[in-house]
Amino acid sequence: MKPIRSLAELGALREALARAEREAAQRAAREAAEARARQQRGQADHTLFARAVGPVHPLRDRQLAEIELPRPAPHPRQRELDEQAALAATLSDEVTIESLLLTDDGLSFRRPGIGPDVVTRLRRGHWALQGQLDLHGYNREEARQLLADWLQECQRRGMRCLRVVHGKGHGSPGRQPVLKAKVQRWLAQREEVIAFAQASGPQGGAGALVVLLAGAPR
Repeated sequence: MKPIRSLAELGALREALARAEREAAQRAAREAAEARARQQRGQADHTLFARAVGPVHPLRDRQLAEIELPRPAPHPRQRELDEQAALAATLSDEVTIESLLLTDDGLSFRRPGIGPDVVTRLRRGHWALQGQLDLHGYNREEARQLLADWLQECQRRGMRCLRVVHGKGHGSPGRQPVLKAKVQRWLAQREEVIAFAQASGPQGGAGALVVLLAGAPR
């Protein structure tokens, strides 16, 4: 700091010191006011909480250890719902498959490239049934979703020969089978279904279909 050589310089220094003191005092006053305001807000919040909750009492310390348990892995529920909706949307009631249905000695269906002997073997029970889905008691939308999910799961598990029971319609209005034609259309739209045939008498006859699935994709 350079030495003061005149009264003018001394006066300017005093004025600068006084200004600095005033600014420091003002700053301290603002900080004190802000602190009081925060304290008042905290007290107001505490009072409001106490009024809303009512009397409280501290819990007794039970001397229990706090153990951090592993959390379960997240379950993609929304994705599953989206996939189910997409599966159901692929099964239409409006698809015409009559040209693909063979009715020589009983209802049957086979993909192009699948020989007629496959259908014959299905009818005769050549392959052991590995699973069955009974659609009795389900409405159309429930049956469609159930069938789509079941076929997908069966193929994933490597199951090939299945039976789908749709009923003969004896309990339907007019004693007409409601699900029979719909199940045929739904099955014909599924890529994993390569053939199906009306079941033989012991396997359900006109109330069931024996279905052959393609192998699970690798």
